[in-house]
Amino acid sequence: MKAVGYRMSLPISDPNALLDVELPKPAPTGRDLLVRVAAVSVNPVDTKVRRRAAPPPGEVRVLGWDAAGTVEATGSGCTLFKPGDAVFYAGALERQGTDAEYHLVDERLVGPKPQKLSMAEAAALPLTAVTAWETLFDRLDVRRPVPGAARAILIIGGAGGVGSIAIQLAKALTDLTVIATASRPETREWVRALGADHVIDHARPLAAEVAALGLGAPGVVFSTTGTDRHFDEIVELIAPQGRFGLIDDPEPIDVRKLKRKSVSLHWELMFTRSTFATADMIEQHRLLAEVARLVDAGTLRTTLAANFGPCTAENLRRAHALLESGRSKGKIVLEGF
Repeated sequence: MKAVGYRMSLPISDPNALLDVELPKPAPTGRDLLVRVAAVSVNPVDTKVRRRAAPPPGEVRVLGWDAAGTVEATGSGCTLFKPGDAVFYAGALERQGTDAEYHLVDERLVGPKPQKLSMAEAAALPLTAVTAWETLFDRLDVRRPVPGAARAILIIGGAGGVGSIAIQLAKALTDLTVIATASRPETREWVRALGADHVIDHARPLAAEVAALGLGAPGVVFSTTGTDRHFDEIVELIAPQGRFGLIDDPEPIDVRKLKRKSVSLHWELMFTRSTFATADMIEQHRLLAEVARLVDAGTLRTTLAANFGPCTAENLRRAHALLESGRSKGKIVLEGF
């Protein structure tokens, strides 16, 4: 089968950073599905793994943790899907990735593809939807008010993949006023179109930007990027007893600064359930099924912003380069092989 992978960690400018390869077609066992991949999207985790985790000598690692496609075959323990079902999902961190014609994934991580979306539109959603949902509802418990705080959430990095779906989920499923950050005209327009009530510039001091809105101190802050740069501003602007969630990998931050306000800190990694095969791993299946229902009901929309064509090493190198530039918005998708 065709796939794109890497043999060593290299800068994305190096033509060997990602390579077109041929690999054996895998076979499913247990609760695994064999999915014929139709489209994939690219996430920051792809670039981080490529840069930091060289495969053993002589081996090829396939990246990719988002896919939409069709079930080709099932393992003997599968009960949720059958061959021919259209699905979308984000895979497991420790397994080979989705940048391949065929991919094995545990069915408990898989949802039915939204019927109203194309494969490319669906592939943009899974990883970011799971991350945003788990952060908002499993970690931050955003539906529970913070006493005395404004019923508002600040989403830092609103135009990114996770921010783009977090804005929609917060608007559709909570009564929170959504404040999103964006610094360029095109990204500010993007987050407004997704439903943000207010847009502020993360290139300026955030505490003053939030205060100027006149809403009061938000009870919840969700940082998707640049947490170390904004941490002191977050400490200043968040309400006492507020809840702070983050998903990026910041330089060391002094969490003692949260103590005075009794602010709770919540990390989110959507791979935790699959990495540790947690007892509630099937929640990601249920979550994606609900996302698909909300999309088909017209409540949520795809966050696809660019389609880079077929899944080839050349096109994936372009996608990685754009992500690493920090100037992308929404999701980059590749379709076909």
